[in-house]
Amino acid sequence: MGDQSMRDYGLAAPHGPNMTGQHVATADIVDMSHGESSVFRSLLLPDDSYDANGTYWADMGIGRRIGFVNKVNNAEAAAELKSIGRMIKADPLSPFSYYARNMIIPGAGLLLEGYVLFSIGNIKPLLQASFPGCWNKYTVCNKTWTQAIDYLEICGIIVGQILVGILGDWLGRRWGLIQDSVIMFVGLLMLTAAWGTTLNGWVICYVWSLFFYGIGVGGEYPMTATSGMENAVGSGKISTRDDRLHRGRKVTSAFLMQGWGQFLNQVILIILLLIFHSGKSGPPYDRLVAQWTYRVSFAIPAVGTLWLVYYRVYKMRSASKQLQLAKKKQSVTGYDVKSLTMTFTYFGGRVFATSAAWYANDVFFYGNKLFQGEFIAALNPGDKSVVTNWTWNLVNIVISLVGYYLASFLIDNKLYGRKWMQIVGFLGDFICFVIPAFNYNYYATGPGVHKFMAMYFLSSFFNQFGPNSVTFIAAAEVFPTPVRASAHGFSAACGKLGALTAAVLYNYIDIPLRFLVVPWFGLAGAIITYVFLPDTTGLDLKEQERRWAFIRAGREHEYHGVAVHPQHLSLWERVWGVGKYYNAEEDYNQRVEEMRADWEAAMARRNAEKEAGEVEDEHDDDWSSEVSTFFERTRGKGNGSTMYPSKEQQLGDGHAAVDNEKPRDL
Repeated sequence: MGDQSMRDYGLAAPHGPNMTGQHVATADIVDMSHGESSVFRSLLLPDDSYDANGTYWADMGIGRRIGFVNKVNNAEAAAELKSIGRMIKADPLSPFSYYARNMIIPGAGLLLEGYVLFSIGNIKPLLQASFPGCWNKYTVCNKTWTQAIDYLEICGIIVGQILVGILGDWLGRRWGLIQDSVIMFVGLLMLTAAWGTTLNGWVICYVWSLFFYGIGVGGEYPMTATSGMENAVGSGKISTRDDRLHRGRKVTSAFLMQGWGQFLNQVILIILLLIFHSGKSGPPYDRLVAQWTYRVSFAIPAVGTLWLVYYRVYKMRSASKQLQLAKKKQSVTGYDVKSLTMTFTYFGGRVFATSAAWYANDVFFYGNKLFQGEFIAALNPGDKSVVTNWTWNLVNIVISLVGYYLASFLIDNKLYGRKWMQIVGFLGDFICFVIPAFNYNYYATGPGVHKFMAMYFLSSFFNQFGPNSVTFIAAAEVFPTPVRASAHGFSAACGKLGALTAAVLYNYIDIPLRFLVVPWFGLAGAIITYVFLPDTTGLDLKEQERRWAFIRAGREHEYHGVAVHPQHLSLWERVWGVGKYYNAEEDYNQRVEEMRADWEAAMARRNAEKEAGEVEDEHDDDWSSEVSTFFERTRGKGNGSTMYPSKEQQLGDGHAAVDNEKPRDL
């Protein structure tokens, strides 16, 4: 039912400037009293996105915009500090428990997968030192299987990202999350117990265990991003202030747990090696020492993953709520194939932006890890201690965590936000790698070695305070709810192809040539972001869902809200004229009429329940008295901008004529 599908997407903030500069925002709605006007204004023009004149922040001139954004941010920061103060006064540990509930637990899966995923690279120097015939000389182990440790892990992640992304949209977020944790738990048991009658047999078992574990890791990307984002949106009719001001921080705070996973893994590996190596840090390393170190390091996260299975089964029963609501509005059961097709039709540029930028980023991100040995060797020539390597890597991880946290603090700032953060991060990585590319010997082995190391650390910082954080959130945020996990999974899989590219490429080119090749992926990522990625910073996510309802019903041209404001569109979309229907006045009136339709439907439902003798649930009515009074008094006096069919049409078969309209192909 085309028009019915556009009901009840919540009172997302509309939109834009007071075109005359004089009228009260609701004055053009018939017979609205001052009290009613104030209520509608608070619902439709929230003061964190609109000024006193009803002007949307993105419609303000640069000076006014800076002042408005800083005022809102300062007020919000003050309110949060006061809230923290009250929490500490009531219970000194309550801020930590709040952080644990809202950031650590939602990101627990990424913490655990970050621990294991990067432990593969961290533990490699120990395995190389303990089993030289398998890793360095290939006299005992097959070279192909040894190198497959890098490849099959990434292949498993790609399979998981695509497969679980689809299942997450089909069966729901909760089942996707449960499936991920179960796969990761079984995979960790396999890694801990990996064995073979020969050393080569053990390598083969180790490789396939990584592949299986990688499927669960891959699924964590779309599931954590979508569930975290939809949890921030809320389930009421009105979009929450938290969604508009802190949605990015919530998702990024969960994502940065991946960095803490890397940190914990490196610390635990150092401690375990010192324990099993009798307190010594240098070589030689006994095979038994290596076995105990790596097996115990995998057994530790297995315990945490088992808890994660329990938590997701029994404590996350409502994780799929937003997806279920979206499907119900579209009368869809199972997988929404129509939405997937239309996503590629209408949002093809966005698909390219999220997938291509993620590809470029992962060439850098995983290339950075593969470069790590060269940077550390340049700083400590001749030192063969594994612990020295791990210690410098720990420093690098701490610097990365600084980038993660700075990203979470600034990702919702309307003056910087997602898009510019990704562009600046890409350019920072490009500069850090292109400088030594044309004078490699000076930086790697000459007097510039400390600058060489500094650039390596800076590249890690800019990667986290940039594309690695932004690609994670953008790939979920710019797509509609019914296919959000699929689109995110596809984009993430393209990113892992970048990691695979780096892993394969580095086996065939020497180190100086790597520096001549890799920087250009940073420049390409910045260009792709600038041209194709829309900036959703400050955009009400429910407003984006409202726009999608119009698109899916074949009525894109009737949508006039901020989701098509030039600020929230990419350069590519603006060139194609996507924002030409933006009109603040029309959209405001339309939003009031949409509220009227929702209210009338609620009243009809209540009357039907009364006639049927059902007990009325007082808590089911979330309409304010002013809104109800206005709609009751002005029945039949709508301003004519409603997009809904007549009552007779709604009681009929519900198929609107506009459903025959072909979607515009961009």
